[in-house]
Amino acid sequence: MQIMTPNRPLLSAALVLMMSVSGAALAQTPMDDPLDARDARRVDRMEKVVRELRAIVFQGRDTGRPVVVQPAETDYRLEELNRRVSDLEAVLTRLNGQIETTNFELRQLKDKNAALESQLKGLTDRLNALEAYTGAPEVTGTGGSTPPPGLGATPAPVNAPPREAFDRARGLMLSGDYDGAEAAFEGFVSRHGDSNLAPEANYWLGKTLVVRGADGEAASAFINAIRGWPATPWAPDAVLELSRSLIALDKAADACQALGELSRRYPNAAPSIKARASAARTEARCG
Repeated sequence: MQIMTPNRPLLSAALVLMMSVSGAALAQTPMDDPLDARDARRVDRMEKVVRELRAIVFQGRDTGRPVVVQPAETDYRLEELNRRVSDLEAVLTRLNGQIETTNFELRQLKDKNAALESQLKGLTDRLNALEAYTGAPEVTGTGGSTPPPGLGATPAPVNAPPREAFDRARGLMLSGDYDGAEAAFEGFVSRHGDSNLAPEANYWLGKTLVVRGADGEAASAFINAIRGWPATPWAPDAVLELSRSLIALDKAADACQALGELSRRYPNAAPSIKARASAARTEARCG
């Protein structure tokens, strides 16, 4: 019996073939991905950023304009706040200037008001002194007292109402009976001194006294008429008549002060009053 020995070259070839087949099989088996899921997401985000940057750069290259990077929202808000603060500072500066100007004008007005009050007090003191001076009865050239005017006039009843007594005295004056009107107006201011017609009664009383040439008594009557500087149609003429009576009494300074009050208190006086006041200023040589 013949024993067969294995053929070594054939065995070697078989081994090589088996190894090749095994290697091919191993090569066809899939390998695990070295990147896990998180790494894959990071890569995706990075690729997205790169694509956006590339689009911006390409856009700038295509349009020829530089790429402008917008400021962050925080920077924009800070700039807006700074602008508003600057505007508020400008407004405050302007308001402070206006307040300083108003305070200065207020001080000037206070000074002017104080000066006017001082002048008014001086005029009032002079008028009071003049009233006291002219309160004495006038004497005639012979040294006797003047007789009471209006002896021939029929006086109004003593108990007549103020309006009736005033109208009667006014009627006597309009009729040309100045003596009777003087007596009637004197009686009116004596009995109805608290009536609202008393200032006007003093005004007409002064008019009758001017006709008689009693300048001192006329000045006193006009002073009583304009106390409180009434806003009446006859008030400007009363001040003017007072100044003329003062001129007749050689009190030019007081007359000029009264004329100054006429312009200040009654700037809308009639043109005829203003013309006569101008003549009185010239006569008194007011500065």
